[in-house]
Amino acid sequence: MPKNLSDLTGRKGIEENLFNKLGEAATNGDGTPSAEELERLADEFLIGKANVYGSASFYDFLKPENQGKKVYVCNGSACLCAGTQDKLISDLKGKFKEEEIGHMTCLGRCHENGAFQYDGKNFSAQDIEGMDAIFEGNGNNDDSYGTAALGQAVLTAPFEGIAEYAELLKSALDKDSAEVLEDVKASGVRGRGGAGFPMGVKWEFCRNAESELKFIICNADEGDPGAYSDRYLLEKQPHAVLFGMIIAGYCMGAEWGVLYIRTEYPESFPIVESAIEDFRSSGLLGKDILGSGFNFDFKIVSGQGSYICGEETALISSIEGQRPEVRVRPPFPAQKGLFNKPTIVNNVETLATVPFIIKNGGAAYAALGTDKSNGTKLVSLDSFFNKPGIYEVEMGTPLAMVVNDLGGGFKESVKALHIGGPLGGLVPVSKIPELTIDFESFAQGGFLLGHASVVCVPESFSIMTYLVELMDFAAVESCGKCFPCRLGTKRAHEMLDKANSSSYRIDTDLFDDLLHTLTEGSLCAHGGGIPLPVRNALEYFEEELEPYFSKEVSHV
Repeated sequence: MPKNLSDLTGRKGIEENLFNKLGEAATNGDGTPSAEELERLADEFLIGKANVYGSASFYDFLKPENQGKKVYVCNGSACLCAGTQDKLISDLKGKFKEEEIGHMTCLGRCHENGAFQYDGKNFSAQDIEGMDAIFEGNGNNDDSYGTAALGQAVLTAPFEGIAEYAELLKSALDKDSAEVLEDVKASGVRGRGGAGFPMGVKWEFCRNAESELKFIICNADEGDPGAYSDRYLLEKQPHAVLFGMIIAGYCMGAEWGVLYIRTEYPESFPIVESAIEDFRSSGLLGKDILGSGFNFDFKIVSGQGSYICGEETALISSIEGQRPEVRVRPPFPAQKGLFNKPTIVNNVETLATVPFIIKNGGAAYAALGTDKSNGTKLVSLDSFFNKPGIYEVEMGTPLAMVVNDLGGGFKESVKALHIGGPLGGLVPVSKIPELTIDFESFAQGGFLLGHASVVCVPESFSIMTYLVELMDFAAVESCGKCFPCRLGTKRAHEMLDKANSSSYRIDTDLFDDLLHTLTEGSLCAHGGGIPLPVRNALEYFEEELEPYFSKEVSHV
């Protein structure tokens, strides 16, 4: 059935996709599509009404519970640890009814917290007078954070103008696409979304797949709380991301680039749209670009609030208008992806490396970083640092240098760093001197680099409470496709929450079995990865967590 649905929803092509129409219907329907509109869309795309309702009811900003919401409060872990959101909600209750206040998970304002979204714009909590101005339509939603590169600037280098990109693109299109692909492969750049798979190899898989229609998708659904590096690139370096997608299309034989941008980053949309127009007005998009015979164009798709859409197959299902459930592989997206056509999904940061590679050559990029982790990496530092912001470092840079030199150390006492998003490792501060910013160092230390977002857990914040919130997030955001994740994350949250709020003690053997089942039985990295920070906590904060666990089965 999913294959048939992919074909049916693809009948109108990417320009008239069902998912965007669901979002438009929600906007017109006070936060959720009406039953009549869902029925109309089902008829238009020749699919069942239950399929359309099942899709719409999955997303935070489409489901019926979203109707009537007027303001959304960030409930990401960075804002949670900063302790800003309770007062923010209290202040907002003076302006809105309780049922008009919704939530969003990470608005990318981890550097200052108190984040909320109103009238399609993101803000950080201000004094009452400042908030009055916001709700009167005169509020300032500008934000600022540090940005710097330690060593070679690849992703943070200043934009030199569209004319420079025109020359770069012309130089690439003057070569055979196979030659350009070999240079990208020679760079050794690995996916920056967490998996670390070589980008050039991924492109080659799709290149070798025979099809008249192929897609390159930019996964800009950066849902990891604490991570705002993709937001930085979309808003400050959009041309680099778009250029990377055009080169990907040339290497793979794809004519469409799809940007799936999370609606939690509303300021990103007009900036990316403006950058696309820069390419178009310079003759770098459309048919027969620069007389090369290569056709390429962009389509922007707006996410609707779902963390699992960061997983590539769930993202593909989402664009098709299906429930964003993870797909069994094989077949891999490079063989059967969007609308059953060969598709590659790359992260924002991965694609943004391409201009440097085209300009300086793959060998120049490969010379940066370490032997196995090439190039540079963006690191997001939250508000617990004296100098929060986005910093670019070469792979292999000591974590201590990032924390102390770039971040300026901590504003207050911190006991752990949650690095790499919810599925990343929970690193005790004692381990900072042992780690370097690269895939291998983190893996060998029992952690995960992921997006390299850093959320600080202060000394005053309970690790047990952090685990409760973490597993609640995992349970809510599970796509529900596989039993281990759907049931396991919920049972784990129930156990942790009960122990944190009563005399109940968690049986350690039972809990270990549950974590093992999640790791080994889950279909994707969501359920398979969430045990990592929990195990880190049990190992490094054993004394703090000991009162909540027991070697004997509790009958409470």
